[in-house]
Amino acid sequence: MPALVDIRRRIRSVKNTQQITKAMKMVSAAKLRRAQDAMFAARPYARKMMEVLSSMAARAEETAHPLLEQREGERILLVLVTADKGLCGGFNANIIRTAVRFLQDKRADAIELELLGRKGRDFFRRRQYRVRSERVGLFQALRYETAQKIAHGLIKSFTAREVDQVYLVYNEFKSVIQQRVVVERLLPIERKAIEPHEPALDYLYEPGPAKIYAEMLPKHVEIQAWRALLESAAAEHGARMAAMDAATRNAGDMIDRLTLYMNKVRQAAITKEIIEVVSGAGS
Repeated sequence: MPALVDIRRRIRSVKNTQQITKAMKMVSAAKLRRAQDAMFAARPYARKMMEVLSSMAARAEETAHPLLEQREGERILLVLVTADKGLCGGFNANIIRTAVRFLQDKRADAIELELLGRKGRDFFRRRQYRVRSERVGLFQALRYETAQKIAHGLIKSFTAREVDQVYLVYNEFKSVIQQRVVVERLLPIERKAIEPHEPALDYLYEPGPAKIYAEMLPKHVEIQAWRALLESAAAEHGARMAAMDAATRNAGDMIDRLTLYMNKVRQAAITKEIIEVVSGAGS
């Protein structure tokens, strides 16, 4: 039977851990609020732009802009967005598992990785995958300029024919306790399928289709990259908040069990001492 001092030391250690997890939960809750506001502000614009440009692309020739060109090659650039830190439940494990499954379904020698986030970098650095570039510390001060730089690099690789397709893999924010891993093609830009009953109409362009495509299509790639980063940031804070809340409650349950056990040990020690005193007096 352990000594009372050992049990008290363990209770004190669990209480210290509980204070840390509770503080981390509060910090994540504050950061989640700001991340949610930014994400909800970007979502409608990004989705409407995707809808409009997909419809425009469906009615345009592939030669209208290099970002619309559909290629037969299998060279793929996979952009993986993970967190820089852990302690957020299955946030990083789920997205890494999805990326590995994607790599296994394709030709591994034809896929390159662009890793955004320390956790993804650390995982794939120790394995035999082709890593083109890596960026860490993005989410410490996330700005639109960061998404612009990432998008410009992806556009340059695609237009230079270094890759034939670009895919994004990230966690989409659904709720505080739920994130959905999304795998979506970023380049070439998706062309919306025209329904048979849909009228054969076209757009009137001003100042002209070439200028509009040159301005809007790169902007579209920037916006979708920015939305993916915002979604991932909000999902990370939500996952960490839920994980720390669960850890705090588990610590409370452990403290209760240890306190009960400590009381039993102390009572047993007192009972033993009483029996020894009574036995000594009787003899």
